[in-house]
Amino acid sequence: MITKTEFQIEKAAPIFKVLGDKTRLTMMKLMENQTCCVCEFVEIFQMSQPSISQHLRKLRDAGLIKEERKGQWVFYSLHQESEWHALIESILEQLPSQEDKLIELEKNGTRITCC
Repeated sequence: MITKTEFQIEKAAPIFKVLGDKTRLTMMKLMENQTCCVCEFVEIFQMSQPSISQHLRKLRDAGLIKEERKGQWVFYSLHQESEWHALIESILEQLPSQEDKLIELEKNGTRITCC
């Protein structure tokens, strides 16, 4: 018989697996205080749109982020109502700011290029 503690660890393990990827963890930090569009992540990470979408799908499927459609564009943000939000916040607090990446996009005029 599985104990409550073992059950909680079983539920948490996939969350840590999803966050174990540097790109996804950086994405989460970027979304800590704002929404981001796929096109912004493409610029920041210099990856293809399908690759970025795969990372976002994994985060969304884990319930860590949510998406909001605005016309043909999709914007992503942290899922504040997620059962994991408090854990995610405590992890993100330990990470260095990624604001410089968004500032660089703004400086280059590529912030939210799809809109």
